Amino acid sequence: MKDHVFYLKRTITLSELAVKHDNTPFGDLLADPDGNIILEQENIEITENDCTGHAETALMRKATKLYDKDFLWNCILYTSVEPCAMCSGAIYWRNVGKIVYGISEKELLKLTGNNKQNPTLDLPCRKIFEHGQKEIEVEGPITEITEITEDILEIHRKYWLE
Repeated sequence: MKDHVFYLKRTITLSELAVKHDNTPFGDLLADPDGNIILEQENIEITENDCTGHAETALMRKATKLYDKDFLWNCILYTSVEPCAMCSGAIYWRNVGKIVYGISEKELLKLTGNNKQNPTLDLPCRKIFEHGQKEIEVEGPITEITEITEDILEIHRKYWLE
């Protein structure tokens, strides 16, 4: 299994692809228990005109069709930004056992402010999961890897502030 940096860098690339495809800068991937990337997803909300087109929710829709819940429990979802409440629910219901994210939703909110395109709920995914019946492991924000944090923040600064 590669380290978190490898996977989070790929989520940044997926975020950049989302912007290139006229969507907001979010990307994620699913790694199997051996560390193989088995699914990738960029945000599709704008181009698909789908309010549920967040990268994590779209990835969970794909995972539902391909993998059973027992298998997914041993997978890791890597995402550039902490999953929102909707995405956390999709992750919970699909039964992914671990999440690693780069920056927090609270940090994203500092950048987006009251932007109508991103009305952040400021509800940490850990809060959502602690009200469930599964012990989903959450690692993040991964701020000790400053290169990753800065790269994620940079793509969001460019998108939301320029």
